[in-house]
Amino acid sequence: MQSLLIRSSSAIFNRGFFLSTRSVIRNEGFKRNLCSQRFTREISGQKTTLCTHLPQIITLRRTANLPEKTRKSVGYWLLGCSGMVFVAVVLGGVTRLTESGLSMVSWKLLGEKRPKTEEEWVAEFDKYKQFPEFKIKNPNMTLAEFKFIWYMEYMHRTWGRAIGAFYALPAVYFWTRGHFSKTMKPRVLAFGALIAVQGLMGWYMVKSGLEDRFQGENDVPRVSQYRLATHLSFAFILYTLFLWSALDHLVPAQKLAGTVTQAAIKFRRLAHVTKGMVFLTALSGAFVAGLDAGLVYNSFPKMADRWIPSDIFAFTPIMKNFTENPTTVQFDHRILGITTLSLISGLYLISRKRVLPPRAHTAVAAVAMMGWLQVLLGITTLITYVPVPLAACHQSGSLVLLSMAVWLTHELKFVKKLPK
Repeated sequence: MQSLLIRSSSAIFNRGFFLSTRSVIRNEGFKRNLCSQRFTREISGQKTTLCTHLPQIITLRRTANLPEKTRKSVGYWLLGCSGMVFVAVVLGGVTRLTESGLSMVSWKLLGEKRPKTEEEWVAEFDKYKQFPEFKIKNPNMTLAEFKFIWYMEYMHRTWGRAIGAFYALPAVYFWTRGHFSKTMKPRVLAFGALIAVQGLMGWYMVKSGLEDRFQGENDVPRVSQYRLATHLSFAFILYTLFLWSALDHLVPAQKLAGTVTQAAIKFRRLAHVTKGMVFLTALSGAFVAGLDAGLVYNSFPKMADRWIPSDIFAFTPIMKNFTENPTTVQFDHRILGITTLSLISGLYLISRKRVLPPRAHTAVAAVAMMGWLQVLLGITTLITYVPVPLAACHQSGSLVLLSMAVWLTHELKFVKKLPK
């Protein structure tokens, strides 16, 4: 009886132990399955997330590497483009001062063939003889003199085409390599469009001087001052955009160390107004060059013996004087120059009492120095009857002054909003 009880209790114990063990194994298996399912779901989720955001990750990686590897190379390319536009403006000014712009009477997209033999030069000279500038102004010109003005214009056009190549080839390379940000891509397209329009505008300007529209006794064959001003405006705009973008890549604007104040914001607005006045004064200089207005009233500060010349409104209607009367055009250029210099001087004096980014103080000093130098160059050019070297320096100085003004406004880029 006792042995039976022992066997029964042992059997019950073994059965209970077996059931308990099986339950534990099942529970552990359930837990393992649950963990496995969760892990699988997490991995799958991670894979889905990775696949979904892979393009963004690649873009971020490229953007992160951009400042180190390509930012400066893109910046130097943009600076080189702006430098080439600067040289083109200088060459254009010299071409205008030497009256060489109408020597080439045809235009081809890929460039004109340069005469090599004497027969080819004579044939090119014969083409020039068919147009008003030779018939009215240069009937006694020799072949040697023609070669000089032809080469001047040829150099200007060749340099313009070189700008297109210097811009286009690196632009394609940088674009295909993904070195342009989203904000930079529209600028790159705008640059290309402006270069193309500038080339077409150059020929459209030259064409105005080849037209048979000079019939009066006092008519002087020259390009339209309106088209000349437009051509120069496009060059200045293109140069400014290239320079601004180059500064973004090479010398990013500094942020104000302290709090942005209302006075600093007003100073920034005044700096932009001054930059606009520099541009407008340079544009008025295009009308002076187009009408040879620098050859009248070669005295300063008065025009002859009067503060306001008597023939300032000689043309009718009155509005015609502002763009076609050499006296009025020169008078306007003087007034704009004095006004711009006054703004520049005031800007410098105000800057000494304003808290600005460190480089902004240097930039405004550079603007002030260049502004005074530019006015002195202009006065000297006027009273010495517009010698080519001085006139070329004065025209180049306008672009240097605009560069300084662009640099100043770029340094004030982050002086925008008052803190909340």
